Amino acid sequence: MKRVLNKVFEALLPLLAVPVAFLIGAMMLLALGANPLEAYGAMIAGAFGDVSGLTQTLVKATPLLLVGLGVCIAFRGGVINIGGEGQIIVGALAATAVAVGFKEWPGLVLLPLCMLAGVLAGAMWGGVPGILKARLGVNEILSTVMMNAIAVQLSNYLLRGPMIDPKEIEAGTRIAQSALLPRSVWLARLVPQTLLHSGAIIAVVLAVVVFIFLWRTTIGYRIRAVGLNRDAAKYAGINVPFYQALSLILGGAFAGLAGAIEVMGVQHRMMENLASGYGFSGIVAALFGSLHPLGSIPASVLFGGLLVGADKMQRAVQVPSALIDTLLGLVVLLVVGSQVISRRRAHRRETRG
Repeated sequence: MKRVLNKVFEALLPLLAVPVAFLIGAMMLLALGANPLEAYGAMIAGAFGDVSGLTQTLVKATPLLLVGLGVCIAFRGGVINIGGEGQIIVGALAATAVAVGFKEWPGLVLLPLCMLAGVLAGAMWGGVPGILKARLGVNEILSTVMMNAIAVQLSNYLLRGPMIDPKEIEAGTRIAQSALLPRSVWLARLVPQTLLHSGAIIAVVLAVVVFIFLWRTTIGYRIRAVGLNRDAAKYAGINVPFYQALSLILGGAFAGLAGAIEVMGVQHRMMENLASGYGFSGIVAALFGSLHPLGSIPASVLFGGLLVGADKMQRAVQVPSALIDTLLGLVVLLVVGSQVISRRRAHRRETRG
């Protein structure tokens, strides 16, 4: 009975991260002269209080979930993918290039082709750090962060040069954005008069697929074995560098798909700041979901709600929406801290046993 209670406590421990983070956030709000109850009430109402807020939350949750799935695969493979931001950008660029370049093609062919382009571009962008890790032992944290910077500069160049909307040149405004994507690749709206699109369904389906992949396939087992103990995996005959590189490639593929779906479902054209911090917020969602594909679904909805509710809170109590970034950071620290506590408790039980 005691063992069961210990497992239940350790399972619930990460969930305590959110209320504790909100409690600390309440102290910050008080320091700013704002009423925490009013601020949090406005935030919850803005994110979940009506159809508009709820659908917008799900729209924000979609790229978070896709990036989070890639993060889950990478972490399970024993590597850390901080490059989601750049992978989103190149995925969106690739999808835009295909959509605009082949706009006369029928939607049944062009739409999946755009998604595939995003997947391949993201996989390639994640594959560079993966190969560097496998072949040269380069730290993947540094290389993925550097790839983010390269992706931003590549986007700036393309949107101000080869991919700029011809109408911007004609008008002389030269706003850094691409031409509008053909309607044949716009993702279907799930709720009329809202931005909620079919990409949300794709993301949830893929979460189930990733769960099956990691826990029900040989490749998934090998990825998890490498992440659990790379020395033991190597002794068992598993090609550790290969599966580490594969984990980063798959992580990049999901982030690239997130970029493609964002540009096809929401923006309908490539523009600056399309990633909007999804690459880093997706890591938070994955951590809060205990690096489990299915756990990342409610975690992404929660953090999508935080992003949406931040604007409502800012208008209601006149506090910076950047406070949400602080809350997200606190959640990460507390979730990681809870995992450390869980591991120590498990180690003590093993030592006593």
